[in-house]
Amino acid sequence: MRSIVTISREFGSGGREIGKRLADKLNVPFYDKELLEMASKESGIARELFVKNDESYTNSFLYSLVMGTYPVSPDGRLNPELPLNHKIFLAQFETIKKLAEKGPCVIVGRCADYVLKEEPNVIDFFISGNMYDKKKRILERYDIEKPKVEEFIRKTDKRRASYYNYYTDMKWGDARNFDLCINSSKSGIEGAVDLMLAYIGIKENKPAG
Repeated sequence: MRSIVTISREFGSGGREIGKRLADKLNVPFYDKELLEMASKESGIARELFVKNDESYTNSFLYSLVMGTYPVSPDGRLNPELPLNHKIFLAQFETIKKLAEKGPCVIVGRCADYVLKEEPNVIDFFISGNMYDKKKRILERYDIEKPKVEEFIRKTDKRRASYYNYYTDMKWGDARNFDLCINSSKSGIEGAVDLMLAYIGIKENKPAG
């Protein structure tokens, strides 16, 4: 295993569970909410603020970050006058970059596929699911009234889509942006992991050129 795996996912599709199982089978580090903790410690910004802004659309500028044009002070540091949400996003962006430099791992969400788009050996997956199965999974994991669960899922996915579409200038869930898209309702959780393992094997053994 020499690849960095990113997983984008619909809410309730089992993306975190799939990513954790995949990381365990590959014996590599796994990062989801853990990434927020790391970014908080490295930046000195309270973790609660990262959680509040997690994968939520804000008036930020990922494209500028990727292009290297974000505002800096004369000494090369990030402009301290930047709005807090910009600082939070930049800290997360830098954390993803640092994790990728350390070697193979599995990263869930946070536009990691786009942040690492210029890096070699990155494999991007998208996990979707049917509404019935997503509702069942969310009801098992969250204290939410059954009549409201579908609206909760749709709003969460809309929030993730807005975040991804704005920050990446690409479309969330568009198959062309990913190596492989998997419907976990069709494959099952373990089946999704097996498909990803098989694809990683194909990709890593593919002759150069």
